[in-house]
Amino acid sequence: MKNYFSGENLSQDPVHGYIPFSSAGGGFAASACPPAFSGEVFERDIIDSPWVQRLRQIHQLQTAWLVYPSAEHTRFQHSLGAMHLASKMLQQLYPSLADVCAEQGETLPGKPYLESLVRMAALLHDIGHGPFGHFFDARYLSQFSINGLPLNHERLGAEIIRRELAPLLGRIRRNPNGILAETETLDPEQICFLIVRPAKKEEGKTENGKLWLKLLRSLFSGLYTADNMDFVLRDAFMTGYSTKAFDLDRLLHYSFFTKHGLTIHQRGFAALTRFLSVRAELFRSVYFHRTVRAMDIALGALFAESKDLFFPGNPLEHLAEYRHFTEWSLLVDVSRWDISPSARKRDLAPAWHDFLQRKIPLHPAAETTAVFNAGDREQTSVFADEDSFRRAIAAHLPESMRSVPFEVDIARHLHRPDAHRPAAWQNFLYEPVTEKIRLLEEEELFRHIPQSYRICRIYTQYAEQIAPLAAALDALTHTGSEDDETNM
Repeated sequence: MKNYFSGENLSQDPVHGYIPFSSAGGGFAASACPPAFSGEVFERDIIDSPWVQRLRQIHQLQTAWLVYPSAEHTRFQHSLGAMHLASKMLQQLYPSLADVCAEQGETLPGKPYLESLVRMAALLHDIGHGPFGHFFDARYLSQFSINGLPLNHERLGAEIIRRELAPLLGRIRRNPNGILAETETLDPEQICFLIVRPAKKEEGKTENGKLWLKLLRSLFSGLYTADNMDFVLRDAFMTGYSTKAFDLDRLLHYSFFTKHGLTIHQRGFAALTRFLSVRAELFRSVYFHRTVRAMDIALGALFAESKDLFFPGNPLEHLAEYRHFTEWSLLVDVSRWDISPSARKRDLAPAWHDFLQRKIPLHPAAETTAVFNAGDREQTSVFADEDSFRRAIAAHLPESMRSVPFEVDIARHLHRPDAHRPAAWQNFLYEPVTEKIRLLEEEELFRHIPQSYRICRIYTQYAEQIAPLAAALDALTHTGSEDDETNM
């Protein structure tokens, strides 16, 4: 009797249901599938590798898990979910991708190759993250550079793939839906290309003459991607915001490739705008929650004083150490600084203990939201950066209070890229009536979506300063207390 269930494992996921991945387990050679190739590496081998397993020790939500008790999910769970969505996207988009390449006279690799490529890119897209995710990018990795660009988790992740995982990736031969052709070998450099966002606008350009590779990149750095669709669904579910945040199936059903890029049919446009609005609301309600941002401010101050004690330097020069450097290792480390032989660590220990116990000395005093539409001069407003905002608030305080210490925070969310951003060229709209393909920015309803907003907050350590600071913000924005959000 044939064994129809060997050759793959299933991971049960609260968001996507069952997530299949290839595996050598279960007597593979006797299965209905072709036997394992000599030296073959399976998806399970990549998942079980120390670099991917390391992501179990890094929270998906950098500090929001300290505010939302159920949001204990990690980058590991998210990476499996993104891999699963990458498969669904490839399955849906392959026919149109094949048509576009045929029209352009370009030879397309086999469907199993493309699916394995996007699956591995999605699985590994966060492989370079450090403790506290994007916070670590800004507060630590950015002090280093690679190829003239600031180091971030994407560029670091690409180096980890090249130096550590490339030999394994090149021996992958199958995914749950197909087997690579004998002449095909998964190219780690193509995975690196997919996971690193373009540093500049690349309209009309292809990667080494490969239009298909440029098109597939939009599954990782466009408006809706395997990455952000999974984290919106997962974060909404795990925080209790929503069990079904948007209509994933409709959004994917009406998506296809044209020579211009990833295109959505008019019938799927409402699903796209729903996704964008839910993502924006998650930023407002979860990622930019007032207590979350207060914790980020406190963590930022601690990092400024402690970061050279965490790690020996540039992770590019210390990959072996970086593999063991996680949120768990950092938090366990600082929790023991009170008994460290280092006087400097002992001095910093009380502040770290307060953070671990969620004792944040900052009270929200006032808040407003600045919304920017296309053409607005966002960078020249008083909300352009924290220094400008702080000076503007100080100028509206009574003379006697202008030396009062307070903290400001500006949390910016980009609803949609403007025409000058690198990702702007990747998403298009198809209108069935006119049979025209246009940039999404040309759609009237899309133009009504704000380009970005900034939640601008003031924090203080002293309760008696809340009213004067709130009044200063009120004077600055010229809004009445009934219309603003200063009491949130």
